[in-house]
Amino acid sequence: MVKYFGNDVRRINHAMKVYSFAKTIGELETISDEKFQVLEVAAILHDIGIKESERKHNSSSGTYQEIEGPPIARELLSEFKLGSEFIDRVCYLIGNHHTYSNIDNMDFQILVEADLLVNIFEDSLSEQAINLLKEKYFKTRSGNSFLECMYQN
Repeated sequence: MVKYFGNDVRRINHAMKVYSFAKTIGELETISDEKFQVLEVAAILHDIGIKESERKHNSSSGTYQEIEGPPIARELLSEFKLGSEFIDRVCYLIGNHHTYSNIDNMDFQILVEADLLVNIFEDSLSEQAINLLKEKYFKTRSGNSFLECMYQN
């Protein structure tokens, strides 16, 4: 991911922060080892489609990231000895990480919460927006705890 983004330090830092929150929430929520490994890879690669989105569509919108990200992730992951189900799941998460209605398991839920925790800060969201995100999308005990500690004093 770092090599792919090159000198785009902002995007690298974003991915690393999402990865850190996802890893921590995954550990605290005690998900299965398989889901945890998928979560880690998906978290680090979740925005991998952003460069192509900007190049092809002149936009970094989540919709375009979901379209452009999975093929890039699949190509990057093909260098490793990973099973097709593993890669398919990672690509599914990358291809849906802005489509909250598609959340179908804990790995997906945690990825969304981790990304939102970082985006709240990076986008300087209002208290009202934070409360709405909490009500609609935060389901894990750990994700809620982080949200409350960080943004709801």
